[in-house]
Amino acid sequence: MLDPRDWSVVEIPRDQPPLLAVVVDTEEEFDWGEPLARANTRVSSSSAQVRAHRIFERYGLKPTYVVDYPVASKPEGFGPLRELLADGLCEIGSHLHPWVTPPFDEQVCPRNSYPRNLPAELGREKPRRLTAVIEDRVGRRPVVYKAGRYGVGPAPTGILQELGHRIDTSVVPHLDLGADGGPDFRHCRAKPYWVGAGRALLEIPVTAGFAGALASFGPALYRGLGSKAGLRLRLPGIAARLGLLDRIRLTPEGITHEEHRALTRALLHAGHRVFVFTYHSPSLAPGNTPYVRSEDDLSAFLDRFRRYFDFFVGEIGGRPATLTAIEDVARGLPDSGPSRAGAAFAAKRAAY
Repeated sequence: MLDPRDWSVVEIPRDQPPLLAVVVDTEEEFDWGEPLARANTRVSSSSAQVRAHRIFERYGLKPTYVVDYPVASKPEGFGPLRELLADGLCEIGSHLHPWVTPPFDEQVCPRNSYPRNLPAELGREKPRRLTAVIEDRVGRRPVVYKAGRYGVGPAPTGILQELGHRIDTSVVPHLDLGADGGPDFRHCRAKPYWVGAGRALLEIPVTAGFAGALASFGPALYRGLGSKAGLRLRLPGIAARLGLLDRIRLTPEGITHEEHRALTRALLHAGHRVFVFTYHSPSLAPGNTPYVRSEDDLSAFLDRFRRYFDFFVGEIGGRPATLTAIEDVARGLPDSGPSRAGAAFAAKRAAY
């Protein structure tokens, strides 16, 4: 999944309108500044999602809630989502947080919080248990998967296929999580791609990329700016403030509307036609995440939804979509063949 030599990139024609999907990491509430703990399983923020649906419905958006084990196993977690699903207002996927998903046979630590690092049997059993509880409690077998902490890989395709998943949305382009055992996405880009033969699995990455005067050189330049020395000198922030290069993710969490617009225009210019707007479910209940501490914060947070959707639908002529609808579009396009990035990746792999 992380090796471009095994990819077939989905190239939606530039004359087609851009598509926008919403993915919600639907999970338990915990203090992001504290160590992970199995005891953190409170899911009261599920009922708060209705506040965003008043906005989604206005733009015809149906979010995909990727739910983890605490949400799927508790009535206060899955109940509100099951009602939304029954009304045709959302889709449901799975989201694996290993530390709160049985069986509990591994040590809770940063390295093991990435599903990719679990022993083989646990790496299969935890997603099996998660899929089963979602199907039992929500009434729908998920076809979309998102690894907790984006900890996909190194070779999960077989596990996901066994469980009936057709779409993964775990990849975050240009991000390196290797410091504590996570994956290195620095060679990844935001366009969807098929993994393996026969279009078995579609990767729809989190929308992330570069804006600024030097955006076209972003991947190469940012490796220097984001190095230990560059971070010590605060070079990424300086480059962003000067309008030279800014690495941006399409999320209302810590990202401004102006940054959303800049990223979208830069990616459109580069030929992108699929955009994924993401946030964490606890952010809709003040006090759970660093991004929303008060009702005033929440009002500003939801305003970023409205302003971006207005821009996407009204200003650039985009259309709402779900991840499964994007899969349908991708299946209707001719196969682009092996990724052109594959050969370059093989030659430069040691540099990463």
